[in-house]
Amino acid sequence: MSGASFAQGNPAAVDEAPARVGVLLPLALAGVYDYAIPKGLPLAPGDYVVVPLGRREEIGVVWGAARGDVAPARLKPVLHRFDAPPMPAAQRRFVDWVADYTMSSPGAVMRMAIPVPDALEPPSALAALRARAGFAPAKPLTAPRQRALEILAAQGPMTARDLARAAAVGAGVVKALAALGAAEPAVLAADERVAGEAPDPDAAHVALSPQQQAAAAALVAAVRAGAYSATLLEGVTGSGKTEVYFEAVAETLRAGRQALVLVPEIALTAQWIERFARRFGAPPALWHSDVRGRERRLVWRAVAEGRVKAVIGARSALFLPFPDLGLIVVDEEHDSSFKQEDGVVYHARDMAVVRGHLGGFPVVLASATPALETLANAERGRYRKLELPERHGGATLPEVTLVDLRRAPPPPRRWLSPELAERLGDTLEAGEQAMLFLNRRGYAPVTVCRACGTKLNCPNCSTWLVEHRLAGKLQCHHCGYAAPLPKSCAACGAEGTLVGCGPGVERLAEEAALLFPDARLAIMASDTVHGPEAAQEFVRRMKAREIDLVIGTQIVAKGHDFPMLTLVGVVDADLSLGGGDLRAAERTWQLLAQVSGRAGRAERPGRVLLQTYMPEHPVLRALAAGDRARFLAAEMEARRAAGYPPYGRLAALVVSAPKRDLAERAARELARAWPAADAAKSGVEMWGPAPAPLALLRGLHRFRLLVKAPKDVSLQPLIRRWLAAAKQPGAVRIKVDIDPYSFL
Repeated sequence: MSGASFAQGNPAAVDEAPARVGVLLPLALAGVYDYAIPKGLPLAPGDYVVVPLGRREEIGVVWGAARGDVAPARLKPVLHRFDAPPMPAAQRRFVDWVADYTMSSPGAVMRMAIPVPDALEPPSALAALRARAGFAPAKPLTAPRQRALEILAAQGPMTARDLARAAAVGAGVVKALAALGAAEPAVLAADERVAGEAPDPDAAHVALSPQQQAAAAALVAAVRAGAYSATLLEGVTGSGKTEVYFEAVAETLRAGRQALVLVPEIALTAQWIERFARRFGAPPALWHSDVRGRERRLVWRAVAEGRVKAVIGARSALFLPFPDLGLIVVDEEHDSSFKQEDGVVYHARDMAVVRGHLGGFPVVLASATPALETLANAERGRYRKLELPERHGGATLPEVTLVDLRRAPPPPRRWLSPELAERLGDTLEAGEQAMLFLNRRGYAPVTVCRACGTKLNCPNCSTWLVEHRLAGKLQCHHCGYAAPLPKSCAACGAEGTLVGCGPGVERLAEEAALLFPDARLAIMASDTVHGPEAAQEFVRRMKAREIDLVIGTQIVAKGHDFPMLTLVGVVDADLSLGGGDLRAAERTWQLLAQVSGRAGRAERPGRVLLQTYMPEHPVLRALAAGDRARFLAAEMEARRAAGYPPYGRLAALVVSAPKRDLAERAARELARAWPAADAAKSGVEMWGPAPAPLALLRGLHRFRLLVKAPKDVSLQPLIRRWLAAAKQPGAVRIKVDIDPYSFL
């Protein structure tokens, strides 16, 4: 056990004043609870323990000294200490920091740090497969089966899932090897590594350009320094940022320390994992919501014991118990998926920087389109900035053309302009691949009755139901409510009058199939690509030239590299420019630049067509002209003048309740409790309350208040005093979002 043990005191006096300790429970409670230390049970900070709470037992972590506010007679004892590595001190400080910053209870943050309580028990043996000695196939194996068998023979026993991941094949390939007798059952000892061999920092050498070498050398030097630093690695799409930060990962592994790479969409990392395995000879451990059961427990335990040296994960991986974390890389750091909106509201990019600062190691933020907050931190000198302004390997950035839909609109009930349709035809005829981008899932965003005009709304949210024709259902993309497609209108009873309005990717695919009947089409959206294995299969099909035309939502914009993809058509470039979101222009720039960057990433030049009704908009003009600097300068100056982030601070408070009048009354009471005089001294303003843009969400009515402050003002103490002065009924919830990204 690390850390100093808590003193047991004078044994003769234990009955009068038992030694006690503070334990933090993974519950939304105020803080630590006092428990008695039983005789003969030494405890140290970070120990995982079982304690009584009411009539049940809970797992907690020894947090430090007791508060001393419980009478000895009422003090309950710690029941059990797990034989597991203690939670590292840096992680405990991180939990406290996140709780304080986000204004959450420490227990709620702790819940994210103990997601798999079963992992606290020593793992048992693991069912696996091994290559059968002397196996001779009756006929030649397919290439995927042969590759998987060779990996299994070289690496020894592996779980079926690990083998599929290492060989970049589907689960069916592994099952086929077992059915053919090429692989036979085996057992992995409890202490064997989760994902086969450990990554080797010197397994392969990658040739880097002079620009890449300079950036990689700077990152390697930061790792060798063994101190906190934050670096923005900015490079155009296709510049080879991944290979550059891989060198920092390699240096971390050489030092025997652990490395964490955060990605926004774990389901879309098939190519990244393949590149990692080529560079390091073995894949990293995975941590995300699709990792479940036994594998989840084993990964958590292996990380805690220091046996896993490299992890790729979603934002929740920040809370894994790394005992010797030496590097965090946040890939696509601009991506809004890094912001957690439910429960503890935090931004993983910002918390990664905090984790690096608390642990004393470097953090790398990588993106082709960095967030304005990150650029401002680089501007202030808080972050170092490394740039890769050119594509790797001689590839050039694609040509971007604006298609003015006011002058050349699509035909009636169609969505592709004549120019875009023509360019698609030319691309497909040349044997190249193309992509159509529309950030709308399903078939149609709105379903309307032609007889009475009724729009089909979600019963739980103030939003329309989206038609998913392929699945035969209507669905709410906010709460998940789903219902079959009705045959008649519930309002007027008319049959056959319900029609979809506007396009989604399914409707776009329908139009593309009519225009190009011989083209092989695929839809890529979050409801068609389920999990990493499905994404891996999609990548395989693209590389094998089994797909000619991809129609996708925003997930197609993230990190894919397809050499034969030469044309990208954005169907509605104006889609995210409306509304009152202060980040609308920035997000549109990021999304369209990332989508555009999928074209022409190899020797064949790429072309991008942006369909728009607003070709004069600064974002679209900047994209067409390749004038990123001018757009960013204008956007930064507008934010600076208005005092908005990154040059000011915001906090959002959302008041919700089951009944609208209760939510509204509570919001108005909260507004009346605003400490206006104290706030004015610091230049802090409060706006609202007003109905939230999504006034009904998951059955709760919502009102929003916004707090705006200068950059150097700490909002949390003011908001704590404000909330303490406003007493609310039990049915009312108040969600506090420091530095909000979503304004719904």
